[in-house]
Amino acid sequence: MALNLDDKKRWCRGQQGRGDGTVRGCGRVPWSDGRQMTDLRSKARAQGVYMRVVKNTLARKAVAGTAFENIGPILKGPLVLAFSKDDPGAAARVLKAFAKDHDKLIATAVSLGGQLLPGKDLDKVAALPTRDQALAQLMA
Repeated sequence: MALNLDDKKRWCRGQQGRGDGTVRGCGRVPWSDGRQMTDLRSKARAQGVYMRVVKNTLARKAVAGTAFENIGPILKGPLVLAFSKDDPGAAARVLKAFAKDHDKLIATAVSLGGQLLPGKDLDKVAALPTRDQALAQLMA
């Protein structure tokens, strides 16, 4: 569904308001199977991850002036953006698990705390403990 100018502005404002604790992962998605994207989105939603396929120009505008402005230059080609706020590793875990079964999904970058990491570091971010796991480790 095409977005009109007002919808695009509203979406950009929404992305800018997601906060500094958000992790954003980018993955190259050179396929056109809607069922695969629906499957990926449903798995992401279950983990509290927001996924969006959006035009690169719109994504660059959405991250301008935020801690995630560093992903702007790498936004090229068909990409899916994954956002997780409460659990830093959730987006990375969703993309990693999906990439195991779908070799066409290629992680291109991860933005964590304003730092841009290469796609190969997706495994490291996915290995981060959840909040509950981290609290349990501290209490032990």
